[in-house]
Amino acid sequence: MANVLFWEDVHEGMEVPPLVKHPTTQQLVKYAGASGDFYQIHYDTEFAKRNGLPGVIIHGALKNAFLAQLMTGWIGEHGWLCKLSCQYRGMDMPGDTLTCKGVVTRKHQEGSRHLVDCDIWLENGKGEKTTPGAAMVQLPSRSAPPIA
Repeated sequence: MANVLFWEDVHEGMEVPPLVKHPTTQQLVKYAGASGDFYQIHYDTEFAKRNGLPGVIIHGALKNAFLAQLMTGWIGEHGWLCKLSCQYRGMDMPGDTLTCKGVVTRKHQEGSRHLVDCDIWLENGKGEKTTPGAAMVQLPSRSAPPIA
């Protein structure tokens, strides 16, 4: 069972491998179509500027999706993303390099469930945390490994 993240292999303070994203205005237009969020601040530069923004900004829900991708990529197909939350504390712009990061804050068990809590966040190219959040995942245990 290569590439399975087991609960026993995780420890508090462990970093989640970062996920780097390079969002473009084209991605924002595609996301608007997929999500139904057609607010012009996400794709129309002049509209965004007329509304006091420096340019188009990334959808908050897309940043949340990037954080979900961070966690699901880390836990693999045998893990479960149980909870995910984030706050939108800063605006991010297409063309900037965004890095999703995380750290394990707690390991615990609830009955037979092997759980891991993480602080997660998205940083802009200046290293500013614009989207802090939290996640809880369930991982397989070596004492009861997943069925391959």
